[in-house]
Amino acid sequence: MPPLRQEVDAGAVGLDPEALDRLDLHFARQVEVGRLPGFLVAVARGGRVAHLTVHGRRDVAAGLPVSADTLWRIYSMTKPVTSVAVLILMEEGRLSPDDPVDRYLPAFAEPRVYVEGSADDVVTRPAAGPVRVRHLMTHTAGLTFGFYRSHPVDGLYRAAGLESSVRPGADLAETVDVYASLPLQFEPGTQWNYSVASNVLGRLVEVVSGQALDTFCAERIFGPLGMTDTGFHVTDEQADRLAELYGESDDGGIEPVPGLPLRGRPRFLSGSGGLVSSAYDVHRFAELLRRRGTLDGARLLAPETVDLMTRNHLPGGADLRAFGSRPAHDEPGNDGVGFGLGVSVVTDPSRTQSPSGLGTYGWSGVATTIFWVNPGRDLTVQFMTQVRPRSSHTVYPDLKRLVHEAVKD
Repeated sequence: MPPLRQEVDAGAVGLDPEALDRLDLHFARQVEVGRLPGFLVAVARGGRVAHLTVHGRRDVAAGLPVSADTLWRIYSMTKPVTSVAVLILMEEGRLSPDDPVDRYLPAFAEPRVYVEGSADDVVTRPAAGPVRVRHLMTHTAGLTFGFYRSHPVDGLYRAAGLESSVRPGADLAETVDVYASLPLQFEPGTQWNYSVASNVLGRLVEVVSGQALDTFCAERIFGPLGMTDTGFHVTDEQADRLAELYGESDDGGIEPVPGLPLRGRPRFLSGSGGLVSSAYDVHRFAELLRRRGTLDGARLLAPETVDLMTRNHLPGGADLRAFGSRPAHDEPGNDGVGFGLGVSVVTDPSRTQSPSGLGTYGWSGVATTIFWVNPGRDLTVQFMTQVRPRSSHTVYPDLKRLVHEAVKD
């Protein structure tokens, strides 16, 4: 497929070209001062790309520029893709949101919930009910990440070799069994905690479909959408287009850091964060959602299913800060934002940290990639770079503010 390209003048679709120039200048300055290696930003209205900018380097040491066909590790932007895979199976009647997970993954039978203690002295009790598929899709299952370091169960994950969500050398099935052997942080459905849940969903896709996760996604999602640059590894032909991954250095700059092992099919197929993709492919996926399940004659989901995916499922309309497991999610960026089935959803624009439209949905990745769809404005936005920050950064709120300023009507 061709790289992403601009299709219409910004002014013709109600966007302010001068405001978009300010957006580009803001992030170009971040490149100049060494905080970003380079970036790609795209803004589309009504499905047509009205603004596309590439700037800086995809590989600083080699002097290779960012281009429209650069490949990016999208990490947690994999999660909405995995959710679409699950929703495809739901539409086929092969599983239900209320199914107990142990119906397909027996290791999740008889889950236990943390009560008190740490390390070898942990006290648990039987969960009041099963972990259900919808708990996984909404991150309310009681699972966690080892790197949080804010709860004793996080420590149990690390002790089990799950500092980075996968035990070294294990495949998806083996890793998910380890998750199931550990206690839940809380009773399923009672809190929100961003977690390894999408890896469990990936394993559900494998068991229910009878196909490996990468095969299912290629045949049922990437192929029909023409997403030829998206997958769990890069081919020899694609490798030269892959951006280098960077992390923040002690002096506030950036330095190369190890990334996903994308050369050759990985043993661990991560439904949480395993994908590499291009701007064209991310645009295609976002367009599938904006158009409510159909794109260029390919129907992956019914409109009602996409509506279900992109509305808030937290009880009582709660947001991530109020319903989140604390202290990990007690932050201003979670005000006014709920969670659907694999995407965040703006529920109260008056309370969001950055300007956002009601019902705006999307997700981001740890290497500072993000996409969102604003249905009320018929707007789709993506930003791509490859920097894993050490702490919170302002890229996302700055981007949302600058895009908001560019929308004239």
